[in-house]
Amino acid sequence: MSKSAVEVPPRCGFSFDLCRRNAMLSEKGVQAPSYRKTGTTIVGLVFQDGVILGADTRATEGPIVCDKNCEKIHYMAPNIYCCGAGTAADTEAVTDMVSSQLQLHRHHTGRESRVITALTLLKKHLFNYQGHVQAALVLGGVDITGPHLHTIYPHGSTDTLPFATMGSGSLAAMAIFETKYKEGLTSDEGIKLVTEAICSGIFNDLGSGSNVDVCVITKGHKEYLRNHLLPNPRTYVSPKDYSLSKKTEVLLTKITPLKEKVQVIERGDAMEE
Repeated sequence: MSKSAVEVPPRCGFSFDLCRRNAMLSEKGVQAPSYRKTGTTIVGLVFQDGVILGADTRATEGPIVCDKNCEKIHYMAPNIYCCGAGTAADTEAVTDMVSSQLQLHRHHTGRESRVITALTLLKKHLFNYQGHVQAALVLGGVDITGPHLHTIYPHGSTDTLPFATMGSGSLAAMAIFETKYKEGLTSDEGIKLVTEAICSGIFNDLGSGSNVDVCVITKGHKEYLRNHLLPNPRTYVSPKDYSLSKKTEVLLTKITPLKEKVQVIERGDAMEE
């Protein structure tokens, strides 16, 4: 048998089969879709007993605020959580996929998931797509080896730091961390510092806003503080309120009778036995 007749299994990784098609469309004047501006502030830090993650709750669609109270801290495992910045669909899909793989791994081994396992699965998936999956992540958790905090960029590169920020408001949040972070923070001090960093992103970045979510992860325990702080309360409510009528009025009733009755007659010879 010749070598050309042998089927070669497809290679793993990102497929570049459509590159020539895209080049042809570009030559004909078709403009490629541009990246949509996204906005988020997500942070994390390591304190004396574990890890604290924080995020704002504004979801934007270009210049439009489409959700004022979304969740950006995603469940990965009972001892691991992940903050997501970038395209909301990508962050949801990637974290859900890896969370499912971690659960299958726990069932197979009977052991607690490790943070390094989640980190490896996430960065390998993002690297395969060369940044086309727009998910910038802050991964934090506590396992048998202690607390861990990692950042994962859309192209698959990673950092391991005692405190980290991501998103469009990351510079404002990092300014707070670099000024006030110290080793050996207590839980209350860590929550206060994370909240202050998220508020810095909310008030200095147009893509970040609304409320502050915080997740505290310690050995064998986690505490998810949904809407821990509401720095932007609604200051004006219309005294008239917005009420709808109790019933819908019938404006027009029109009955159109069927004019013709169509009868379908089947014709054809019967099949011979």
